[in-house]
Amino acid sequence: MPPNHPSAPAGPESHRTTTTERGSFCYAHCTCGWRGPSRRSRDKARTDASTHPPTTPDHRP
Repeated sequence: MPPNHPSAPAGPESHRTTTTERGSFCYAHCTCGWRGPSRRSRDKARTDASTHPPTTPDHRP
């Protein structure tokens, strides 16, 4: 399984989230700069990515 898993199509204003594995941990991150918590469960990291809202307080364009 490749380390990055895109979860949303890219658009002009859309966020694109992926998951990355680092050692035994996996975390979600977004093109806006958001990063989810490190998880041992890949499924939970994918859930973090899929529930990342398009606008967040930590959104950095």
